[in-house]
Amino acid sequence: MRIKKHFIALIGFLLIAFTMLYKSYFVPSITIWMGVPQTQQTVRILENDAYIVGYSEVRRNPLWVSYDARPKPKKSKYRKRPKFYPQDKRLLVSVQQMDYKNTGYDRGHLAPNYLIGSRYGKKAQAETFLMTNITPQKPKLNRKLWQRLEEVIADKFSNEGGYLLVLTGPIFDESPKTLKGTSIQIPSAFYKLLIRPSDDLQQSKVLAFVMPQKVKGTESLAKFVVSVDEIERRTGLDFFHELPDKLEIAFEKTVDIDSWDLLSVANKAPRY
Repeated sequence: MRIKKHFIALIGFLLIAFTMLYKSYFVPSITIWMGVPQTQQTVRILENDAYIVGYSEVRRNPLWVSYDARPKPKKSKYRKRPKFYPQDKRLLVSVQQMDYKNTGYDRGHLAPNYLIGSRYGKKAQAETFLMTNITPQKPKLNRKLWQRLEEVIADKFSNEGGYLLVLTGPIFDESPKTLKGTSIQIPSAFYKLLIRPSDDLQQSKVLAFVMPQKVKGTESLAKFVVSVDEIERRTGLDFFHELPDKLEIAFEKTVDIDSWDLLSVANKAPRY
């Protein structure tokens, strides 16, 4: 009888432990507008002060990153660029910053250092240098085209009033190459979704981009505008699945440049 009671208690403990582990690995406590992106791939949910990551330990890459691009405060301070964390200790298998050395790829941020630091503070900015926020990007993409888009989000779109959600991540070919000597898969392109939600769901709007690794860096941002459907097709992710079906279909096929006034900033010169 005593053994049976101990066995039942052990089973109960294991069920509680598994539930807690499952939630800490796969279920975020912070909500994302119209649902956490869904995928058939195994994803670790990693929460930070200012952004959430859906991370693949198989690909050694984030599959998506979500953050709120708040307006810039009037008294926002410029902060020095932090150093990369040696590793993110939440991972089962660590990615090191030195894994990128002499590979021809930059350590590309998905949650941007500048916007996060200027809106959320020093600790939040430092967390953008966790390796779980990093993905391999070619220099001309990372330092020019991607930087230009991030700057437009930080200096224009985030300051135009209302809630602005950003979802961003890599796109992989069927058989991606890896960084030399590592298991870090190299994306072929990257996506970024800007969402301006509205209480009237039909008035919510989205601006979506896909940027390949190989770019000059000086192209018009408008050249890379696509639909959400296109990003879902190429990533296998399902965004905004909590929208009513008819609205989701219309929302995800939208290609909208005019209402965002993108052309006014689409040819802004790169900083570097």
